[in-house]
Amino acid sequence: MDLIDPKVEAYATIYSSQEDELLKRIADYTFKNHSEPHMLSGHLQGQALQMISHMLRPKRVLEIGTFTGYSALCLAKGLAEDGVLHTIELREADSRTAKEFFDQSQWADRIILHTGSALDILPGLHETWDLVFIDADKPAYIEYFNLVLPNLRKNGFILADNIFFHGQVLEDEVKGKSAKGIQSFNEMIRQRDDIDKVILTIRDGLFLIRKL
Repeated sequence: MDLIDPKVEAYATIYSSQEDELLKRIADYTFKNHSEPHMLSGHLQGQALQMISHMLRPKRVLEIGTFTGYSALCLAKGLAEDGVLHTIELREADSRTAKEFFDQSQWADRIILHTGSALDILPGLHETWDLVFIDADKPAYIEYFNLVLPNLRKNGFILADNIFFHGQVLEDEVKGKSAKGIQSFNEMIRQRDDIDKVILTIRDGLFLIRKL
């Protein structure tokens, strides 16, 4: 399902700031070599992540789901001078790829890459987060949220990706483990009164959640 009219997407791309050379290399590499290139955040969403990070100037950023490193580098661009970004990737091959690209960036010494299950790694990260980006396995979104919210500062933000899950949550009957996981997460967020929230209709849907 094309959630966004391709003409609208193309227009928005033309009139948005362009990718830097490293981001272009990551995108090119991913589409040429990875079996699931659609998982890349991509130009427009990457630019949105970068802008949000610049607005917040976070000292501590957490990303759950590194993939090939594109979104982490977008988020890193807005780090405060003493800021650090932690990113977690389950798959060793993707983690190695991301590390190679991180090492080519100016944030190489400020990005801490963890390889393994986020559910195992998160309890050991004793940080207070300013900004969290969730973009990993969809059935675990609620678990990720519950693990990070207590360590999110007041007025800190959680960004959750793929909130439409390729349009599958828009169907009369939501089918499939991932789509059901996203729908359950969306319902949970809707019912909470300890957060402020809005869905951005960019790419596959991005939930912006602010801790009250």
